[in-house]
This record gives sequence, C-alpha cells and structure tokens, in this order.
Amino acid sequence: MFVLCRLLFPSSGWASGTLSHEVYVWQRAWTPSVCQAVSDHAACFSETVVLMAEVSWKGAIPQVARAQVDLPALGRIHRPVGLALRVGAVKGGLATNSYAVTVLGGLADLMVAEARKNQIQPVELQIDYDCAAARLDDYGILLKILQKRFSPLPVTFTALPAWLEAPSFARLVQAAPNYVLQVHSLQHPAAPSAPATLCDPAAAQRAVRRAGEIGVSFRVALPTYSYLLAYNAAGNFIGLSAESSGDHWPEGSQIRELRTDPAAMSRLVQGWNANPPPFLRGIIWYRLPVAVDNMNWRWPTLSAIVAGHQLRQKVHAAARRVGPGLLEISLVNDGELDRVGPVQLSVNWSGARLSAGDGLRGFELVEQPGTAALLQCRSAQVRLPAGERWIVGWMRFDRDTEVELDVEKN
Repeated sequence: MFVLCRLLFPSSGWASGTLSHEVYVWQRAWTPSVCQAVSDHAACFSETVVLMAEVSWKGAIPQVARAQVDLPALGRIHRPVGLALRVGAVKGGLATNSYAVTVLGGLADLMVAEARKNQIQPVELQIDYDCAAARLDDYGILLKILQKRFSPLPVTFTALPAWLEAPSFARLVQAAPNYVLQVHSLQHPAAPSAPATLCDPAAAQRAVRRAGEIGVSFRVALPTYSYLLAYNAAGNFIGLSAESSGDHWPEGSQIRELRTDPAAMSRLVQGWNANPPPFLRGIIWYRLPVAVDNMNWRWPTLSAIVAGHQLRQKVHAAARRVGPGLLEISLVNDGELDRVGPVQLSVNWSGARLSAGDGLRGFELVEQPGTAALLQCRSAQVRLPAGERWIVGWMRFDRDTEVELDVEKN
C-alpha cells in the first residue's frame, strides 16, 4: 500500500495541490476491519488523528469511555499521529471546577504516555470540547493549562463556525494558536421532507474566509459520513444513527438517509487548492473509510478527492463460470461514486437452454422470450458503494455458453 499511496499522492508528502490532507479514526472499538483500514490507508495521509477517550459528566462525576486503540497497529503506519480527547460540557464551566480540569489533565497525561510507550511520538493533542460560544474564555483556561503541561507538544482545539464571531474567539486563538475549524454538523430537520445537509459548501466557504480574516493558521474538518434520521408516524423526530442501520427504531418509523455529497466536497477541495484561502493550511477528513462501515464513504471516493482526481460513476456487470453450465452474475462498481437508484441487468445468450436460476441481494431473475432474461432489483432504491462487487444472481444452462450482459439504468 505504501507504493500505491506514493503513486496517488506524489506531491510534497501525500496530498494533491497546496493543502495537506489528514484523517480521523473515531471508532471506540478497533475491530479487525478498523485495524485493516488503518494498515491499508492511514499512511496515505500526512497525519492520522485518533480518538483516545471521551468524557461526559453525571453531575460533577466524570464518565470516561476509553477507545480500545490498537497502538502497535497504529505505530506500524510510520506516519505522524495526533491524539484526540472528546469532552462533554462541564456544568458550571471549567473556571469554577478545578476537579474537572485535573481529571482532564490526568487523562491526557495517560493518553500521551500510552502512545509513547508504544513508540508513537504524537505530533499533537487535540481537544474536542462541547463549549458554548459564550464560554470560550472559560475554555481558554483548560487550553492554557494543557499547553503548559505538554509543551512543546502542540495542543489543538476544535472550533465551530459560530465561534468565529464571538469576541472571545480572538482571545482564544491568541492564547492557543492551533485549531481545527469543523464545518460539518447536523441540525435535524423538523419534518422528514424538510431540507437538510451535513455540510453546506457555501456556508463552509464563508466560515473559511472568516477564519482567514482572524489571521491564525488553521485546518478545516470536512465530512465523509452519513446519518439515518428517524421520525414517527406523525412526522416527529425521534432519533438518529451514525454507525448502524437503525433497525432498532419502532415499527412504523419513517427513516431518512442524509449523506455527505462527495461531488460537493470535491469541488470545495479543488477550489481551495486552486485559490488557497489565507491561513488555511490543511484539510482533515472525518472519518477514515472502513470496509464494513455502511454509514461512510468507501475508500475509492475519499482517495480520489484527496488525489485531485475526477469522480466517476462506472458500473458494469460480469459473469463468472463456477461449474459446468453454471454462471455467477455480478454487478461491479469500478468508479469513485456510489451507484444509487433502481437498476436492472439484461442477459442474452445463444446455443443453450436456461434450466434454473435466481436472483440474490434483492434481485429477481425474470425470463424473457427466446434466449434472454432480466435481473431486476426489487427495491426502487439500491446503493452499490464505490469499489464494491455484488453477486446478484446465478444461472444454470444445459451446456456451457457465453452471455452478453448490459446494465440498464432507469
């Protein structure tokens, strides 16, 4: 994979154009699939920022959830690593809660020590604190303490676009001049059909321009993920899911899928590379694609954007002989964009008789007059992720024969 990354990202380091590209790994559980994704792809970025722990509060009592990071696997990528600490809002603020500051400082100590014990020298400690814009001065207290504690290791904080207009933000970045501007978020729509987006490109551009006016270098976080939004039968919002299919929703729920638009993110990146905004030094993607993560882009999509390549939708059908007269029919997405919508495959042959067959993965086999058949998807909305191959049917003939396949897009 190292050689492949060099081919994809040949410019100074690993990214296309003038901006660096970094990536988050935000899973708490490092399953074999997560470890494989880190092994295969993390070295293709100039830095990998890994969630190490999350802290919420039950009253004044911290509730700490440690991510089960495979530090040896992380160390084997031999690329810069950042450590992230997610912190929920502290009741009463940090200025009046020295215990909370002590807890967070101790937890950050442990994170850095564990990384170094595994031969990982972190390049930054990143704090993602759920702070109201009106309390940024309070946030500065924690950042100053951590900066003094970990110097010369940089301490980075995650900022929201709404913070940029707060007078206290200018003071915050002067005290802690290292931040990531997160331009993705979700205000859940009030109704299932109401407009919604995870990242509005126009708003992202405005936020980046405003950040540039402040005069402190920053990175911008862009999304790759999706949400499932659930509404009850009356159309009232009941919840969302970002990491599962949402099968736990009550019967009769209306489910809406909200995905990050790869083409829109690609245009943003291309525009910033062509005309770099002042003080923008890089992009950090949330999050690294994992093969089993259906709520995220696949690797071909993100890698194409990072490399500055054009995104294509390229779907074809393929047949494979698996036995005498027996063919396996597949639908293949060789492009960088998911194929979304109804689809059917036409199959034509000669010199043989179809004796049996069936569809798979929601497809059904429909015989046509003569030597022809269709593989039709029963669902009106099918999503074939970029880079994936689905076996969608099988056909048995009374003798070996060649088939002609055509993907018909409705």
